[in-house]
Amino acid sequence: MATAAEVLQTKTEDLLIGALLRVPAQAIQRRLIKELNAAGFDELRLPHMAVLQFPGPDGARPGTIAERAGMSKQAINQLLSSLEGYGYIVRSDGEGSARVVHSTERGHAAFWKMVDILRDIEEEWRSELGPERFAQLKALLFVVWDSPLVR
Repeated sequence: MATAAEVLQTKTEDLLIGALLRVPAQAIQRRLIKELNAAGFDELRLPHMAVLQFPGPDGARPGTIAERAGMSKQAINQLLSSLEGYGYIVRSDGEGSARVVHSTERGHAAFWKMVDILRDIEEEWRSELGPERFAQLKALLFVVWDSPLVR
């Protein structure tokens, strides 16, 4: 009979890094939308996260937002139109013919609510993993973030 540590080791080895990162990220996004909706931002849906994800759309060009999200400019423009219709953003002319996205007061309020939700999630993870292991997780993820691995 395998020990719990051996079972965990096998599961860890069998799961690829993509799943290990994707599943928690998707859970965080679902929770963000659920809590944003409960807080009165009820028009927001999961696809909007492509625009709202860090660092947010404020001051960015639609093409930059599309590149960050790994989506086509056409798809991002549909999401931007949706968010503009709901009052979260406005688009204005920038340099040359480029449009620039700006958050409205409602957009800024949603952003700060997301920050609060993410802080709550971090506190829950810290409690679940323990302060030392949570700090290690964040430190390792930052090393990956700041490395050529994500470029």
